This record gives sequence, C-alpha cells and structure tokens, in this order.
Amino acid sequence: MKVANSLRLWSKWFLFLEILASLAIFTTSENSLIRQPASQSISSSSSEDRNSWRPDVKPPWRANVKLNGNPPRCEASQMRYDPECYSKLANQSVGCESDLGGVGSLDSFCRLRSSVVLGTTSLIVGAGTLEIDHHVSLACPTAGCEIVVLLSGNLILGPDSSISGGSLTIQAENVTVLDRSSITSTASAGDPPIGTSGTPSNTEGAGGGHGGRGASCERSEDKDQRDTWGGDTYSWETLTAPWSHGSRGGTTEERDLDLGGAGGGRIAITTVELNLNGVIEANGGSVGLHGGGGSGGSIIISARNIDGKDGTISASGGSGRGGGGGGRVAVLYERLHGVDIFSNGGDSLACPQNAGSAGTHFDVKTQSLIISNNNKKSRTDTVLYSFPVRPLWSSVVLKESARVGVPMQWSRIQVAGAVRLMSNSLLNFGTQFSSSELELISGDFVMDNSTLLVYGALRLTANMLSLTNSLIDIVAALDELTIATSVVEASNLACIRGGSTIRSNANLGVHGQGLLELQGARDSIMAQRLFISLFFNVIIGPGASLRAPLENDSSIQARITSMYCNEPFCPTEVLSPSEDCTLNVLSPFTLQICRVEDVSIYGEVSGSVVHIQRARNIAVNREGVLTASGLGCVEGLGVGNVRQGGAGGGGGHGSNGGSGVLDGMKSEGGASYGNKEMPCELGSGGGNPGAGSSTAGGGLIVVGSMEHPVSMLDVCGVVAADGESSTRADPVEAQLGGGPGGGSGGSLLLFLQTMTLRNGSILSTAGGQGGAVGGGGGAGGRIHFHWADIPTGEDYVPIATVEGLIVTGGGEGSNDGLKGGDSNVSGKQCPRGLYGLYCVECPVGTYKNETGSSRELCRECPPLPPRAEHVYVRGGASKPTCPYQCISEKYRTPHCYTMLEDLIYTLGGPYLFILFLSSVMVILALMLSVARMKLVGNDDYSRTTVTPRGLHVEQSFPFLESLNEVLETTRVEESQRHVHRVYFMGCNSFNEPWHLPHSPPDQIADFVNGVAGRSCSGCRNLYTLNTITSVCVLAVPEHSTKG
Repeated sequence: MKVANSLRLWSKWFLFLEILASLAIFTTSENSLIRQPASQSISSSSSEDRNSWRPDVKPPWRANVKLNGNPPRCEASQMRYDPECYSKLANQSVGCESDLGGVGSLDSFCRLRSSVVLGTTSLIVGAGTLEIDHHVSLACPTAGCEIVVLLSGNLILGPDSSISGGSLTIQAENVTVLDRSSITSTASAGDPPIGTSGTPSNTEGAGGGHGGRGASCERSEDKDQRDTWGGDTYSWETLTAPWSHGSRGGTTEERDLDLGGAGGGRIAITTVELNLNGVIEANGGSVGLHGGGGSGGSIIISARNIDGKDGTISASGGSGRGGGGGGRVAVLYERLHGVDIFSNGGDSLACPQNAGSAGTHFDVKTQSLIISNNNKKSRTDTVLYSFPVRPLWSSVVLKESARVGVPMQWSRIQVAGAVRLMSNSLLNFGTQFSSSELELISGDFVMDNSTLLVYGALRLTANMLSLTNSLIDIVAALDELTIATSVVEASNLACIRGGSTIRSNANLGVHGQGLLELQGARDSIMAQRLFISLFFNVIIGPGASLRAPLENDSSIQARITSMYCNEPFCPTEVLSPSEDCTLNVLSPFTLQICRVEDVSIYGEVSGSVVHIQRARNIAVNREGVLTASGLGCVEGLGVGNVRQGGAGGGGGHGSNGGSGVLDGMKSEGGASYGNKEMPCELGSGGGNPGAGSSTAGGGLIVVGSMEHPVSMLDVCGVVAADGESSTRADPVEAQLGGGPGGGSGGSLLLFLQTMTLRNGSILSTAGGQGGAVGGGGGAGGRIHFHWADIPTGEDYVPIATVEGLIVTGGGEGSNDGLKGGDSNVSGKQCPRGLYGLYCVECPVGTYKNETGSSRELCRECPPLPPRAEHVYVRGGASKPTCPYQCISEKYRTPHCYTMLEDLIYTLGGPYLFILFLSSVMVILALMLSVARMKLVGNDDYSRTTVTPRGLHVEQSFPFLESLNEVLETTRVEESQRHVHRVYFMGCNSFNEPWHLPHSPPDQIADFVNGVAGRSCSGCRNLYTLNTITSVCVLAVPEHSTKG
C-alpha cells in the first residue's frame, strides 16, 4: 500500500516535471517564432549581399524607420514593417492550421489546400514558408481589407491561386507567383486620402482619378472633351513610394452613388527574389455604361531580381462609361526580365477615343518616371506638378499614347538624363493660362511620333535634341505675339527628321554649338520671327524648310509693313546688325541665321526679311531655295495705281510698274524708289481693283554685313525676292472688273568675299505678272553685290564665278496690260585695275587707274613698239605704262630692237649713225696716216736699199710685210721657167716709192725685146699692180718694230 502510494506520488511528480518541461519548450518555441525573422534566421542562411534585400535594410521609400532612437511604427496599414515589429505582431498572427485550415506551421512550413476568407485585418507572421496550392485563394473581400504577410521563409502561390485584399503587405525571403496565379487588390480600395477629388462629383459617369485623371464622356455636343475630365489626380508627392487607394468612378444616377467601379487597392512586396509568371495587380473596377471605371491603386515592389515569363504588374484604371485613370507603381530592382508593368487608364465605353489617362510608373533603380497609356487613345491629361531639385530624377519617359499636362503658369522640369516622348504621346503645358512659361532642362530631349504643346513660352535646354515625326507647337496669347519669346537650345546636336516641326506663333530662338539638321521632307522650323544662332553647321535637307513668318498676313509682317514699307530709308539693323547675335524683337528681320560656320540649303529658307550674318560659307544646292518672294509690302512706296472699273497697275521698285489697261482705261504702274547703290527696300504691291486677290512685293534678303561679310556664297539653286503674281487667271471673271497688278521685286543685298553661281542657278528679283484681265506687270527689284577686301595686284584672285542667271526683269502684263520695267544689278566700286559687277581684271591692253566699276574706265594702253605685244598682269594694269613683252627673245626691251638696232637708235638713229661711223673712219684714216708719216720720217734713207740675198722675210722692215707676202721668193725647185732677178729703184717711201726704170737695162734689153720680153712685160704689169695694192694695204694701221 505504501509502495502504491509512493508510486502515485512519483508519477504525479514526474507528470508535474513533464508539464514544466513542456511549458519551457513551448516558451522557447514561441520566442524563436518572434525573434528569428529579425536576425538569426536571415543572417545565418543568407550572405551579406542577400541581407541588403531583407527588411532591416532601408529602401528609398521606407517610411517607418527609427529616427533618433524612436521605436518604429508597427501599427496596421504600413507598406513596410521593421523587423522589430515582428514581436509585437506575432501574437496577432493567424495560425496555419487553426485559422487558415492549412497543414503544418508558419514557423516551418505551412501549406494551404483550401480557400480561406479572412477578416478585415489579418496578420500572417512566421519564420517558415507559406505555400498556397493551386486553385486556392486567400481573400479578404471587404473594401480596404488588409492582409500582412511577414515570413522569414518563402511565399509560394501555386497555379491558379491568389491572394486578394484591399491592402496587401508581403515581406518574405522569396516570392513565387506561378502561372495564372495572382496577388491582387483590384476594385478593393479603401478610402482615398482626405481632401482628394478622385471620385467625380457629377452624374456624367466619368472615371475615377488617382495617378491619372478619369475620362469624361460629355453628353452635350457643345462641350469639348479635351476641357473636361472625371476624377482628378492626387498623391503626386508620394509617387516614388505610392501608398494610396484608388477612387471610385462616377455615377449616372444621383440616387445611387455606387454605380461606378471601385478603385484599386494597394500592394507592397519586399523580397530578394520575385519569380512572377502570374499577376500582381491593383486595377480599378470595371462597370458598364451606368458608371465610370475606378482608378488604379498603388503598387510598390522591392526585389533584387524580378524574373518571370509573361508576368504582369498592373495598376490600371477600370473601364466604364468613362474610363478610370491609372494608378501609381514604384519598383526597385537590380534585374528585371520577362515582366511587364502597366499603369494605363481604363477604356471609355461611351467615347472610345477618350480613355482614362495614364498613371505613373517610377523606376527607383534608374530614378526615372515613366508614363504609358498602353496605346489607349485619350484626350484626358495625366497631371504633373513640381519636380524635385535634389536629387534630380534621371529621366522622364512618356510613351504609348500618354497624354500629360502641366497646369501651371510657370513650371520647371529638370532631369539629369533624358526626357523622352515616344509613340503618340503628348505633353501640354499652360492650357489654363493666357500667358505661361515652361522651362525644360535635360541632358537629352528625344521625341518620336509625339507632340509637345506649350501655351505661352518655352525654354528648352538639352545637350541633344532629336525629333522624329514629332511636333513642338508653341502658342502664345494673341496680345503676346510680338513679345513672347521661346528658346530651344541644343548644345551638341539638334536633329529634326521624319516630318517633324518646331512651330511658334511668336518669337522663337534656336541655339546650339554643334549641328542643326533638318533631314528631309516636311521637316521644318517655323515662327513669326525666327532666330537661329551659334551652330557650327546648319543643314536644311531636301524638302525641309525654315520659315518666318508663319503666314503672309501675320501680325509681325503687318508690323514690319507699317514700319518699313512707307518710309524711304534703310533700317540701321540691316547695314550694322547686332554683334552679339541675340534675338532682337525690335529688328526688321523675320528670319535670322547668325554666327554659323556653314549653312547648307537643300530645301527652302523663306521669310519677309531674311538675314544671314557672321557665317563663313553659304551653299544653296541644286534643289535649294532661299526666298522672300511675295513676302514684301502689300502696298508700299511704289504701289500700283487703279482706276474705278479698270485694271490695276503693277508695283514699282527698281523701275516703274507696268500700266494696267482694260477697255482703253489705263492705270499707271507704281513709281520707282530706293537706293540703287545700297538697296534694302521691300517690293511694293500691285494695284488691286477689289475684284481679285491683292499681290505683295518681294521681300528683302541680306547676306552678311559690312563688318562681317560671308566668305563664300555658292549657289546651285535659287535665291529670289520676286514680286507676287496674281492668282486670278480666269478671263471669265473679267466681268467683275480688271485684274490686279503684279507685285514688284524686292531686294538682294549681298555682302560677300567670293561667290559662285553655277550652271542652272538663279538670282532673281523679278516683278510679278499682272492678273486677268489687263493687270500690269510688276517692276523688277534690285540686286547689289558688296564685295569685301577685293584683292588687287599680285594678290588678286577672281571673287566671282558666274554661270547662272541673274534676273531683275519686270513681270508680264495680262492681255493689254503693260510689262513692268526692268531693274538693274549693282556692285561695289572696284579698285584700280578691276572693273564690272564682279571686279574682274581689265582686258589685256587696257589699264584703269581710278576707282569705279564702269567698263569705260578701262582705257586703251599707249601704242606699243614694233615687234611688241601686251601681256597679262595679275590684278589688271593699274598704270598707263601697261606691261608688254617682245615677240621674240632676240629682241631687246624696251623698244624690241636687235643689238645693232639698239646701238643705232642709241646713237640717234640710222642717219646719225652713218654720219657718225663715216666720221670715225675718216678720223681713224687721218690718224693712221699721220702716224705713218712720223714713223717713216725717222728712217729716211738717201741710198737705195738692197735687200741682202737670202734675207728672211721676218728680218725685213715691217712696212714691207705686205709686199713680202705678195712677192715672197720662189724657191728654185718650185720654179720651172723664167727665173730672173729683178731690181727696183727708189727707197720705198712716200717721196720715192719703188719703181722700175722706164727702159730695161742693157743686159736684158735683147731679151725683153724678144718673145720673152712680152712675158716679162706681163710680169711687170703684175708687179706694178701688186705694188699699188701693197701701198693700199700699208694704209691700214700696223705696229712696226725697227730691225
């Protein structure tokens, strides 16, 4: 018995100990459930890199971090919970088996095999993994119902499963959403923020608003849908971390306010890996024609990797009579693949072309705002407000039919990277104000098939501007047209292509430092006054255009007309424009191109008063046109006259306009006016009898300036300021009266250094043709070439090559109407040696020694010497002593004589030369004779000199040399016959020369008298002749030596 009692006591004691041990184990288990998610479980199973995606890391949108040691906020309705909140919320968590009907434990692994409907607020907190089987839902159907899932493990949604509620907060190691499964808060929104107007107040059935406005389909046809909308936007300031419910759509019945679709709820997911093959959505509710669609809610996701296959993240508006506006989405990731993100508006069933406007998508990684309406056409704006200054957002992207409005009088949109408008998107500004200003600053500004619409003024600054099939339209208030100035600045590149246009109905400046290119057809920049400056190169491609003003009857053109069409003076700005190349709204120019290195025109550049200054090269290519035709004065100083019932006379300018003649009634053409030497006037209109359209004169084109002429103007196309021709050409209309006269040509004022007019090119200021019937032709305008620094002398090079046409003729009259008078072309006064319009060299053989351009100033050079011809000299002859050369090198300049002729004419001519030569010969002969007489006088011999026998010729006296040469001794062996010795008489002097005796000596008398005597007589005669010859030879001066 004692033993039995003892056993009972011990059993009770062990039972007590077992209970205590169980309690201890339970307590330890509970503490692990609460604390493990905070530190141990995550830190022990994850690397430091993975920890960066755990709940203890502060994301950019974290709203409940500890500040100054204060405890974190752990109450409900948070987008993110601090790990320290786990212990406070664990006791409120539902159980896996007890509450969720699952299998397992949230502390380890919990599997839901059947659908569960939760209460208004449900917490699922655990250290393990939660798996929801396929076709199983975890739902909280009450509007605004909140489900919070805080897991240290994973959350897995099987195929066709779902988690739904009004507010969903999910924090887990990994989140997997398999095929056709969803995490959804569609049409489950709670109350939107207090003070917002997301739900329409009328009964138009408009859509609700949130990230974008809801659409309104007006029942009244007199209302424009672009000026009305449904619910408005709100929560702009929290778009980087959105946490607002969407709004309900409007109703069509006052007694039932819930006919519209409910707004989308809100979803926040924080995880390391998000595998998304299904859907995460917070869309607005959709209804029929009895109400508007609800607006999209809010989705915020933080994950290192977001990967999926056809996965979707969506906060779109619902469909209804008027579509709901899109919600707001913010996503932080390192890698995103296979997942699409939507925040578009809902469809409008009553007006399909006006869907709800797009919401916002903020990419936290790149700090980019993306607005896309998923290609749903809309006339309702997504409203943007102020942009942050520090830090700047990286980029703003509008795409897929997004329509964005900035309803402020002044706004500054500044981003560090790019602003992109793509795929039928629209950005409009200032629609509610008569005068506003948008300042847009970005690294790149890119538009592709989009529109930027600004009411007021625009200041756009970017490094690179690219427009493709897009429009920038700046619309100033009517009373601001002449003072509202917009500026587009692209420092590196401005490329306009694909039919793009920049247009302003006021003043527009386009500035840069690199290239401005309008690539092709329909690319244009147009304004009432257009100013382009500071680019290195401007290219207007084929079919592209620069134009100012927009219309011929614009207010700026009327202002210029009133200022300059009725005054006979040249505006100061024309001859001495501003040096700093700034837009001067008071200048007469409608289109200016300033400080541009090279201008290449393949398309059209047109304006009333066009000025291109401080440019280096201007090329008007084969299809290019630089024109002011028909953009001058409608009336003016030379307006044509018109008589009652008659035809109008042509406008006058460079000459008189042609008279209009109808049924013998004559209306005189306008008179000529202006400065012939420096023309800068606009052409005048023709007389308008009121029966046809009026005609305007040609405008003014100024190239360069006096201080800064253009280096090179190369024209292959057309440069024209022609008068306007009447468009009335039907003679049947003559019963209404005569036709108007043609407008007169304008002016081309060209300040150039060099110019080339190629074959087929045209410079024209022709007058316009008169209108039917009887209208007179307009007079021709004026063209002036003002050459700068014309090279002269050895530095001369041609300054103009002209192969094209220059036209200043008057226009033809209609029927009996008379032709307008022809005008003139003038040029700068040429320096010496040059003449004509293009200051070419005077022809060879002429000279010009004064300033002027007339051909008559090149005068004939003085006559040339025989055997000489004029030669070319660079820069033309500038002195009467024209350069020439002899026709052959054997002639010597300056008189082109031979050497002998040069000597003869140096001595006074042929006659004087003969006289001089004769005198010299006589004087020389006399001098030699005297010298011989003195020489012989010193050697006077009275006896006969006998030449020693055998004496050589070299030993004889010098004056016998000639005789010795003649009578040299014949050697015996050379003589065959008649060898005799002959003795002369005399001393061989002037007084007594050698001679033979009159009778032969006795020794040879018989021989001489014989037959042989006749031969000797012949020899004697020969000797006598030779002696005489020797005497003549001795008359030549010779130096003698005494032996």
